[in-house]
Amino acid sequence: MSELYTKLSDAVVAMKADDVKQLAQQVLAEGLAPEQAIEQGLAAGMNRVGELFAAKEYFVPEVLVCSRAMYAGFDILKDHVVEGAINNKGTIAIGVIDGDFHDIGKNIVKLMLEAAGFRMIDLGKNVTLDRFSEAVDRENPRIIALSTLMTTTMDSMLEITAKLLQKKPDLKVIVGGAPVDTDFAESIGAHFYGGDARAAVIGAHQLLGLSLEA
Repeated sequence: MSELYTKLSDAVVAMKADDVKQLAQQVLAEGLAPEQAIEQGLAAGMNRVGELFAAKEYFVPEVLVCSRAMYAGFDILKDHVVEGAINNKGTIAIGVIDGDFHDIGKNIVKLMLEAAGFRMIDLGKNVTLDRFSEAVDRENPRIIALSTLMTTTMDSMLEITAKLLQKKPDLKVIVGGAPVDTDFAESIGAHFYGGDARAAVIGAHQLLGLSLEA
């Protein structure tokens, strides 16, 4: 692996957007593969950030600054990527359920899954069953990720999960959020509970039978 990719990864973890930009330009100047720089540099860095977040060494502000650094490099490299060269592990639709407008956690999970190689469909916050259902029809995701921070909206997770699985029985459902736990996930028929963004990444790979390093 190129030393530049390691430096890109380190710069993302260190939250140094300017360094990431310079290194991304250097990747192009040296004729290295931009898709490898994205996967082995930028995405690898965000994977490490996820581990630090799970270990409570990094918190939401640090993750958001790291993500800005990652995107600073991604914006430089993306137009030079050969179509189809980046590993696409499948589509995941994600959203905060109807009645809940808290989306910081959802945004971090989306970012981490995107960095891990998944195509993300972000439905936003206050997402109704109908909008989730439309996304299943339109985008044919392999996974739906549901989030809530409010106990008052947990019943909606049950309805949404049941209706979506009725529509698409092979769909996998991941749930997360402060009031949710493994027992609740099992009780509504969801396939995985993600306690944090790192866990969601691991769970998505497990549900689809993928290697975390793929």
